[in-house]
Formats: sequence, C-alpha cells, structure tokens
Amino acid sequence: MARWFRSEPMEYISLIVNEDAAHDCLADLGRLGVIQFTDLNPDLTPFQRRYVSYVKRCDELERKLRFFASECDRFNLEIASAGDQESFILSSVNNEKQLLESLEAELEGYESQLKELNRYSEKLTVEYNEKVELQEVLEKARRFFITDAPRLEVSEIEASRLTPDGHVGLLDRDMRFSSMSGVVSSEERTRFERMIFRATRGNCFVRFAPIKQPITDPHTGELVEKSVFIVFYKSVSIENKLKKICDAFQAHRYSTPDMDDTPAIDRMLTENAQELVDSRTVLLKNQDTRYKLCRILSQNVEKWTWITVREKAIYHSLNMFKSDVAGILRGEGWVIAEHLDEAKMCVARAHANMDLGQSSLIDQVPKPWPTPPTHFTTNKFTYGYQEFVNTYGVPRYREANPALFTAATFPFLFGVMYGDIGHGAFLFCAGLYLLWNEKANDRAKLGEMAAGMHAGRYMITMMGFFAIYAGFIYNDMFSLGLNLFRSRWEFEGQSYYEVQNGAEAKPTANYGSDESVYPFGLDPMWHVASNELLFFNSFKMKLSVILGIIQMFGGTCLKGINAIFFGEKYDFFFEFIPMVCFALSLFVYMVFLIFMKWSINWNSRMLSATCLSPDAEGWGSTDYEGSWTVCDGYKNGGNAMCTPWGYTCYGDETTADLCPLDYGGSGDGCQPPNLITTLISIALSPGIVDEPLYDGQATVQNFLLLVAGLSVPVLLLAKPYFLAKDAQASHGHHSDEEDGGHDEEHGFGEILIHQAIETIEFVLGMVSNTASYLRLWALSLAHSELATVFWEKAMLSTLNMNFFAAFIGFGVFAGTTFGVLLMMDVLECFLHALRLHWVEFQNKFFKADGIRFAPFSFKNVIAEASMTS
Repeated sequence: MARWFRSEPMEYISLIVNEDAAHDCLADLGRLGVIQFTDLNPDLTPFQRRYVSYVKRCDELERKLRFFASECDRFNLEIASAGDQESFILSSVNNEKQLLESLEAELEGYESQLKELNRYSEKLTVEYNEKVELQEVLEKARRFFITDAPRLEVSEIEASRLTPDGHVGLLDRDMRFSSMSGVVSSEERTRFERMIFRATRGNCFVRFAPIKQPITDPHTGELVEKSVFIVFYKSVSIENKLKKICDAFQAHRYSTPDMDDTPAIDRMLTENAQELVDSRTVLLKNQDTRYKLCRILSQNVEKWTWITVREKAIYHSLNMFKSDVAGILRGEGWVIAEHLDEAKMCVARAHANMDLGQSSLIDQVPKPWPTPPTHFTTNKFTYGYQEFVNTYGVPRYREANPALFTAATFPFLFGVMYGDIGHGAFLFCAGLYLLWNEKANDRAKLGEMAAGMHAGRYMITMMGFFAIYAGFIYNDMFSLGLNLFRSRWEFEGQSYYEVQNGAEAKPTANYGSDESVYPFGLDPMWHVASNELLFFNSFKMKLSVILGIIQMFGGTCLKGINAIFFGEKYDFFFEFIPMVCFALSLFVYMVFLIFMKWSINWNSRMLSATCLSPDAEGWGSTDYEGSWTVCDGYKNGGNAMCTPWGYTCYGDETTADLCPLDYGGSGDGCQPPNLITTLISIALSPGIVDEPLYDGQATVQNFLLLVAGLSVPVLLLAKPYFLAKDAQASHGHHSDEEDGGHDEEHGFGEILIHQAIETIEFVLGMVSNTASYLRLWALSLAHSELATVFWEKAMLSTLNMNFFAAFIGFGVFAGTTFGVLLMMDVLECFLHALRLHWVEFQNKFFKADGIRFAPFSFKNVIAEASMTS
C-alpha cells in the first residue's frame, strides 16, 4: 500500500540505437511496457516522418482486416479468439521485420478473392432477383387479366353504349388500353400510387399485388418487401411520365407479351422458371464458397489484428526518434525507475542478436526535466479505485494518491447511505457472482456497461459488504429489526402479546450498566417505538457530521503531508497550519462536543437538579452516580424536598440554583444542551453558553474563536507576502529595476488574488461541505422509509386477506424493491458517495492536474484494439 500512496519514481532517459536494430529494440521494449517516448520531431507533420510509409502500410492492413470482419458479420460468424494476450506479447518470431511483408501478401490474396466473389455474388443476385420479379409479374398480371379485367371491360362497355341524348352508340372495339407492369418496394407503394395519380390527373388504372417472399438487396444483403404493380393508360405522354416516375422510385419495369396469347405466356413462365432454378444453384454455390473463405478468415482475423497494431505501434514510436547521425536514431522518454536496468538489457540484447559492432546507449538526461508523468502499479482490486480517481483527474507526480483512502472510505460511505442487511446481501452476492466469473469475463468481449461492472467487481462486493455492516449497525433488514441478542427494553404485557398503543417500554437492566447496552448495533425495540423517526434522525445526523468532518480533516492533513514531501515550507506553515487551526477550532470541536454529550450520564445530572422527598420511592435510585444526602430542611423535622446532593428545595429555585456543578448558564450543566444552538452561539454570542457541558466552556470557546479568526488573515496574506519578498530578492539581481518592479507588482497581484480564492474556498467550503455530508443521513433515511412503505403497503396490507392477495402483494413488494431499492437507490447512493469524494474530500489537497503515464506497451495497444473491434 505504501507504493500506492505515491506514484512510481520516474527517470528521464536518452536512448541511442542503431537504425538496423531499432525495430527489434522497440519490440522488446514494447513487451516490457515501461517507457513513454517523447516526440523529438514536433515540427514535422505526420507525412514528413521517417517511417510514415510503414504506418500507411499498417493502416491499409487494418482496413483489410475491418473488411474481413464485416464480411464475417454478414454470415454471423464469430471472430475466433487469438488466445491469451500475455502469451502473444511474450512470443517472438524470427525475422519480425519481414513479418509485415508476408502478412501484406497473404491478406492481399484473401482480399482479392473475397472481392471477386462479392462482385460475382452481387451480379448473380441482380440476375436472380430480376428472374424472380419477372416470374411474379407474369403470374400476378395473368391472374389480374383472368379475374379483374373482364369486370372492368364490362363496366367500360356499358358506360360507352349510352350517348348524351340517351341513345345507344357504337363501341370502338379497336380502342385498347396500354399497360405497364413491374415491381416496386412495398414501403414506397403508397407514395408511388399517389404520384401516378397526381402526374396523370387520375387518367390511369393501377393495381398492386404483394410478393410473398422477400427479395434480397444485392448491395446490402437485406431482405426487402416488394409488390407487383400494373398500370393501364391510353396516352403516349402518360407513358413517358410513368417511366420517369418508375425511375424515380427505383421501380423495375418488365415487358410482358399480350396476355391474350396464353401459349406465349406459359412458354415464357416455363423458360423463366428453369433459368430461375439455374441461377439459384449458381448463387448458392457462390455463397457457400464465400462462407468457407470467411470461416477461414474468422479464425485468423484477431491474430492478424494484433500483429498489425503491434507493428504500427513500433513504427509510430520510431517516428518520435530523431536521426542526428546517419544510421543512428536517438529517442528520449520517461522510464519507471525500478525498470531502468531491464530496459538497458532489452536494448543491449537486441543489438547483440544482430551482431552489430556499435553498442547502444541508455543514459539519464540531466535535470531540469519536463513534468514527469504519473503511474501507479495496481492489481485487480486497486485498479477500479484508481480509475475512480483518474476519472476526476490524474494526481500530480508523487502527490498523495486519493485512491488509497477511497478504497476504504467509498464503499463505507455507500454502506452508511444504503445500510440494510437484506438489500446489501443482494448487492454483495452480485459482486461475488462477478468475482466467480472473473476469468471468463477477462477473456470475453464485453459491452461498455458490462466491462465497467467487471472492472468494478471488487468495489461492488465491498459496497455490498459495508451495506450489510451498516445494516447491522442500524439493525435494519427490509425495514424490520432483528432481535439477535434480545432487546434491552420491554413493554408491559409483551410476553402475552397484549401491548397497548401508547405503552412505555422499560429497560431490563439499570441505566448505564453493561447489561443495559445492546451488544452490537441499535436495539430492535427502536423500530416499533413511536419516537423511532426522531431517534434515528438524531443518530444518523450526528453520525453524518462526524464522518464528514473526520474525512475532510484527513484531507487537510494530506495537504500538509504533500507540503512536507515536496519541501514547500510556505504551503505548510501559511496554508496547512492555518487550515488545521481553523478546522480544529470550530469543526473538530463540534465532533468533540457530540462525543462528550454522548458520554455524559444525563440521567444522573438531571436527577441532581431534581427535588425529591426522602420518603419517596425514587429516593436512593441507582441512576444518581453520587451519594444520596438528606437536606437540613428534612432533618429538622420538616417536609422539605431535597436534591440528591442535599440541597433544600423551597419551590422557587431554577435549574441553575439546584444544580451542584456550577458551570454557568441557565442549566448550570445539569440539562443536555442543543448542540446546534451551542455552535451558533460560538460565533454570534461569544462568551455566552446557555447550557454548558463542562466547566470553563465559555473561555475555551472564546479562545477557539480567536484562533479561528486569526487563522483566516494568516491564510490570506502570509504566503503572498513571503512570496513577494522572495520575488523582490530575485529581482534585485536584475539591472533594469523599473521593469523588475513592474513584474513584481503584477506577480504579487496574481498571487494575492489566487490566495484570496483559496481562502474563501476553504473557509466557506468547510461550512458547505459539512452540510453536504448530511446527505449520508438523508439518503439513509430515504432508503429506510421507502423500505418501510413497500413492506407495509404491499405485504402487511395483503397478508391478512387471502392467499391470492398475499401472492399479488409479494409480487408488488418484490418488483418495487428490485426496481427502486436494488436498482435506482444503488445508483443514487453511488453517485452521492462519488460526489463526497470528488468534491468534499479531494478538494482539500488534490490538484488533479497530473499527466497520465502512457507507456509504449503492446499490452495496452492490443487491449485497446480488442475493445474497438
């Protein structure tokens, strides 16, 4: 964990290699994956680089592989896995430089074969579709002329026999309709018919008949629904319009013989049917050949892709090298310090394998260095939390890593909000399921959502565990309390199930004794008490404030640790120290008051300021921690009331008069204070404590207020002042005093403004962030109340009805619980816990402006290629 607290130390190196051995050197370094190269040719465009031709060749290979993958998808062939990535990366082949040439030749042959088969397939599909459409047109047209045409002809004859004067005229038997038939897409049928009607002004007769079998599109391979149409018209001009409309709608027109010539129609149908069978046979043979070729390709596409991206990464990195001397390449970059010797051995081995006389050189570049990148060595458990932090921002080089603390606090705060034994168990089991299938998911190609859940599998498991833990603390399981250790409270008649509404529970042991404390978590009796909500609100609200202040104060301490590590004395003395003083004086003091109030026996204190008769039943009770003393007014034979410590009561005393503590205020220390009022009075009413907890509380609070007040101007002005003095001393060496003074004034103004922003953000942020942590209370309350509503309305209201109603009620209960509490509420609590870490915790010390280490690593480029494929 110490290595995870700060990023890995980096060394900036210069690498000089022989050009002939450069490829093998980078191949070995890529397998190692510990160097991030710096571009030494920033002024050159990508097309001016030394190895641009090799990169283009790799791009062409990637294009071909994408083409192969798309063809395999058309046949629903799954791309076969190339095996384990680690084994592929560590494997080496002889003559790796010639591997690209051999791969190009092999893929070129496969591509030419596949393209030729595709062209032939497209041609065959077009011919086959034409024959299918012609067959449908002939059959549908003949059926139309047999069934609909006689009825149409009779109606036309009857209409034409009558002249305008009512006499019967002669029918021109030689006048016949022309027809045009073809096939159009069923989707375009309505628009096609409407366009014909508008273009011909209704002087056409159109009929459609759907084709039952969908027709394959030769270009996309998709099945398209089509319909046969036949249009009757009388004008040549209408014929020209119809041809243009058909072309616009991509409707295929077919010439048919005279439908009265039945032998010709039958002969044409027979010939076309035979040609259709032949075309289908050839088309299926072509499809089978393409399928076999694609099956061969699917077995090798992923392996070829890995080889291509590996070679492309090598040449892309070589483009960053500079050729200062002929035959020699020089590169620079960052290497993880502990792997520097391994990198040197890789480069030396590559030169030795090629029997090159000139030795290689890896040497450290003298400082000053560029800004080093940030790299953390993670494992399966820590990877998810590190990505959790990196999503917000990458830590600076060697800065304290928030992920180390997030690994513990994030699932814990989630559990505080989601605390429920039953719901947490479901989430915990989901995490265990992901862990059980870890190896299978590592090898599988997962979607974005599934990959994210797989990466956070340990986080999900921890979230479920802490939700169960918090559920035991709250003693809450599906809104029900568990009486695991026997409640320490008991109602009268509880043993006989005869508890009346409004009954008051009595403790089973003396207050404050070991037997009166529930062993773990909250007593289940609170879940049935009438003041349940009041008690849980008070408990969870105080718990939220305590956890929030502890986490924020821890973040402030990390700021001081960073200042010590980087030797920033001004940040330590004039930022960290005032921030700690401000936080301790007001906010940590608030936590102290909460714990102190919890630790005081208020029964004893309040009883000490209570007037009792020595003859009363409560006299001598063990609730009072002191010794019971009879007052003088009772000893002298009177009936005076006494306090437990022996003060005679006269009836007009206040609590302050009766309390023996003498802490001041109206309660004098004998009545529990309202902590919110106490904290507000620290700033608004200095020196006044109405209900003190301890002696001298007003003096202590005045001192803390003074410390908090003084820390603000120190935080605002001290650092800019000393930085300005340092700048003035450095400018004293310049010859031009006027320019130096102008720069100094300008720099001091920027520093002061920046520091003012930091001061305001911290002071106001401590207040607003503390209030923001109340979301722990709010989300926990919402979760428990929703669970209660679902249980009471869906289950309890139906259990006493009948079996069927209970069955329906359970279904409603299970559905709402799953949809709302196991899905929506998990996401809601996750997002709120995320915000508490990103905003309330990390802004106390985290700069988030680091540069992520991007090493030249075959593992990374292959993993990225596998995700995008």
